[in-house]
Amino acid sequence: MAFSFNFFIISFLSFLLTHGILKLEASHHVYPNLQTLDESTTPASANQPYRTGFHFQPPKNWMNDPNGPLIYKGIYHLFYQYNPQDVVWGHIVWAHSTSTDLVNWIPHDPAIYPSQQSDMNGTWSGSTTILPGGKPAILYTGIDPKNRQVQNLAVPKNLSDPYLRVWVKTPKNPLMAPNSLNQINSSSFRDPTTAWLGPDGHWRVIIGSKIDRQGKAILFKSKDFVNWVQSPQPLHSANDNGMWECPDFFPVSTKSSYGLDTSALGSDLKHVLKVSLDDTKHEYYTIGTYDLAKDIYVPDQGSLNSDSGLRYDYGKFYASKTFFDTAQNRRILWGWINESSSVSADVKKGWSGVQAVPRKIWLDRSGKQLVQWPVQEIEKLRANQVTFPSKLLKGGSVLQVSGVTASQADVDISFGITEFEKAEVIDPKWTNPQELCNQKGASVKGNLGPFGLLVLSSKGLKEYTAVFFRIFKANDKYVVLMCSDQSRSSLDKSNDLTTYGAFVDVDPVHQKLSLRSLIDHSIVESFGGGGKACITARVYPTLAIDDGAYLYAFNNGTEPVMMEKLDAWSMKKARIN
Repeated sequence: MAFSFNFFIISFLSFLLTHGILKLEASHHVYPNLQTLDESTTPASANQPYRTGFHFQPPKNWMNDPNGPLIYKGIYHLFYQYNPQDVVWGHIVWAHSTSTDLVNWIPHDPAIYPSQQSDMNGTWSGSTTILPGGKPAILYTGIDPKNRQVQNLAVPKNLSDPYLRVWVKTPKNPLMAPNSLNQINSSSFRDPTTAWLGPDGHWRVIIGSKIDRQGKAILFKSKDFVNWVQSPQPLHSANDNGMWECPDFFPVSTKSSYGLDTSALGSDLKHVLKVSLDDTKHEYYTIGTYDLAKDIYVPDQGSLNSDSGLRYDYGKFYASKTFFDTAQNRRILWGWINESSSVSADVKKGWSGVQAVPRKIWLDRSGKQLVQWPVQEIEKLRANQVTFPSKLLKGGSVLQVSGVTASQADVDISFGITEFEKAEVIDPKWTNPQELCNQKGASVKGNLGPFGLLVLSSKGLKEYTAVFFRIFKANDKYVVLMCSDQSRSSLDKSNDLTTYGAFVDVDPVHQKLSLRSLIDHSIVESFGGGGKACITARVYPTLAIDDGAYLYAFNNGTEPVMMEKLDAWSMKKARIN
């Protein structure tokens, strides 16, 4: 749960509860005013140049964490934290949409919202587990009358319904709760993961928590998925991390890019633990080994337990969740893209928050990091392909890419470098890629770089978002820096204009430098090095909107670089809610 301290409590919940009106039935039988996502409802403002064309978002209001994604009877399900009443966080329910292709989505009534004592003050994030026989079960965090964070269970009412439109909560809720004996912080105990089945026949699940500044993944076990017992020790913990929100724990194959069921075990796999840091609103993950005998997770040597460790995405990306897609044997990652605009701007436009495109995720051949790539279904939206032949980009050159809709496009470009003698020597103190990108933005001329793309650019380049590479020399190797420079993305300085950066584990001597950017009005999702580094930017230009947006390839370094290829497509609009 991406938690906000601007906590809202629906005013009439207490009245309904104290007067015994609430029954332990399907949750959407209780509050009709929270029940419907009206497909025909339009956003508050008629002028919507920033609404996305193919990124998932509801018609209006606030959205944050993706919850409990799954596939059931060939239908993909996405639940998400949603405020049906306002553009800011509060009154959260589990909104629900389904798809057959992960691109086009239809809305349903909210699946979960306050209806029991165990969730009367909030229905927060959680996950879905597929039980034996293919039965889905949702574990989620509720807020009880004492404002404790507790864990609850809901299951489908009708398993013959592929859309899983009605969910029923067990009267035994809450199943896991803080008490005087278990030493759990009652205000920091949330976001259960997908559970996994151990060889002993017991289910295991972890809940994010903290004690003082120590982040913790608290482990619980159950034989029947209803009665849960806390393990004597957490699955993993780390000092000076603060609260671990939205943990995710899953296996990855060391032999292929195919995904694995969450309960998979064996010698040909590693495990990934991802946590979302409430303090910094960044996520990091480690790769390591799950010790079955001790029920603990041990990160590999060199896998950092800190905010400076590996991240799925080095930009606007938080509260992510994966699931195993049994239809195509892949693990899919969802993530929330939060806003860079002001609250007043969000209120004016009538909505806040979108989801990143779903990404396939797998272990790199090195075994040291994960790789991500937009699911292949996104490519069905491509149209009007434009292809540029290889071209030498001299220092200071800018090449316009015409023939595509620059405000809604998919661009794939690669560069080849042959001369490295003049590469700048990297300072050993330059360990933070974001700080380095801030110092050396797109307008700062280097030797090998910056070179890449100028997207959502205005004519005359008063506004642009630059996504680019720089190459540095470090002893006997070369270091590739990838930046997403938003410093000139908007003339409206009330927006967040943060510049983001990441180091890309690519050898530019023997490999081409590839960059793919998905451009969608107010989003630029970029994948460098074939998905080894990802940066999502949320930008709100004032000039580079709709037909006023342009696309360029550029090289602002002193040394020429070879643009090996450039393919660009206009993207058709998906049918979303």
